[in-house]
Amino acid sequence: MVNPIKIIKKGKIKDWNSLEGVNFAVGGVTALDISFLVEKGLYDVLVPTNYSLGVQFDWFMDLLPSICNSSSGCKQVFGSSLFLVGEIGGNDFNYLFYLGRPIEEATTYVPLVINKISWAINKLIDLGAQTLVVPGNFALGCSFVYLRSHPSTDVEDYDEAGCLKSYNNFADYYNNQLLAELNRLRQLHPGVNIIYADYYHASLQLYRSPTQFGFTKSILDSCCPLANANYHNPPAKHCGEPGLISCNDPSQFITWDGVHLTEAAYNGQKLFVQGARISFSIWDVSGDKKNPWIKFPWLSMIQMQF
Repeated sequence: MVNPIKIIKKGKIKDWNSLEGVNFAVGGVTALDISFLVEKGLYDVLVPTNYSLGVQFDWFMDLLPSICNSSSGCKQVFGSSLFLVGEIGGNDFNYLFYLGRPIEEATTYVPLVINKISWAINKLIDLGAQTLVVPGNFALGCSFVYLRSHPSTDVEDYDEAGCLKSYNNFADYYNNQLLAELNRLRQLHPGVNIIYADYYHASLQLYRSPTQFGFTKSILDSCCPLANANYHNPPAKHCGEPGLISCNDPSQFITWDGVHLTEAAYNGQKLFVQGARISFSIWDVSGDKKNPWIKFPWLSMIQMQF
């Protein structure tokens, strides 16, 4: 993982090693602009940031003088770099659901979120990006916070792993729409490698077979005890802040704070993402056109995500 940027000043990043790449990730960031969310009544105290994918892209543009000093120079650098675009967009739907909005309403925002991601991909390609990894959303119905904040008394609402079917179906629908857009972009840019990372099925494996990955705690258990509180009334402090006590062994838990996974869970998911479930747009790179799943050599990485 590339460390998040500290500060950009006059086109320079403080304490930055260009060989390590750069990470523009911000907690709680959305794909859609905050102004749009405010206009639609979707901005709430639950939203912890004023940043969006558009702001992250602006930061990237501010950084260009530190990376390259000409259009041809930028294309050369970006052509040998890996761009991780996401996972982004998940928070847009998280905030909708935290506010109690129905899945039917969230579905109407799917094209808007995907269009914003597509916009960023096109911008990066125009600047010279040749290899981009675009992850889909996680299995929302298995997420600790969804299980806590949207409980059901009907056992038919849950699958065999104890996940909420409706929210997993929504995440699956979103991912299929995203993949369709990536396929369109692949046709538009045939010389560019646009890779879809299937986070949904990778995370689903953790919830369906937790003991296989060494997890002993239920998906309704969180390493950080604050996550057990009512999510509609979030505490003044957040997991990881000084003075807050977490579990002794995070490796036994899938979830860290109710939303994010533990490092052990991300490592377990990585087993699926690296090789088994990464889709490549140029099949002959893998040497097997019938099985377009490959391991990818991770290069210097420019990352935009939540």
